[in-house]
Amino acid sequence: MILTGPEIGAAARDGRIRISPFAQNQVNPNSYNVRLGPTLLTYTDPIIDAHRPNATRATTIGREGYVLRPDELYLGHTLEEVGSDTFVPLLFGRSSVGRLGLFVEITAPIGDIGFHGQWTLMLSPVRPLRVYPGMKIGQIMFFVSTGAIDPYRGKYQDAAGPRPSQYWRDLLGAGAQ
Repeated sequence: MILTGPEIGAAARDGRIRISPFAQNQVNPNSYNVRLGPTLLTYTDPIIDAHRPNATRATTIGREGYVLRPDELYLGHTLEEVGSDTFVPLLFGRSSVGRLGLFVEITAPIGDIGFHGQWTLMLSPVRPLRVYPGMKIGQIMFFVSTGAIDPYRGKYQDAAGPRPSQYWRDLLGAGAQ
């Protein structure tokens, strides 16, 4: 089951969902709009290596916006901190943003029960596109879970701003070279 807009509002008020800051005008019939935060990360190495940390460069999006370029992966973040110890959140790009040619969070839309923080957004434009801090960039839906809950305690917990991949940390105990 998916939560309706009124239930998302009720759950935000009673603490079953945490959205900070929360704005009633961002509630949709069955989702909550999230906005683009002011920081973008890009990887600086010519080859990204999944087995090690990769260098990044941070850019602040000014009031005049920032032009995203094709063939570049940008890591943005939600302005809102979102999470739930009860519901499963899923984040998707808004259709209005997709119609501008921007792919948002296309490979990992599901969040874990127990994650709380700003969500890192993978942004890939098909042509040059100017984005602005605070623009409505995505929407989060909340689904009811069944069964016992084992809350998320992973490496991205309490994220503030965009977080680069920490895939390499998964290898530390696995004996991979």
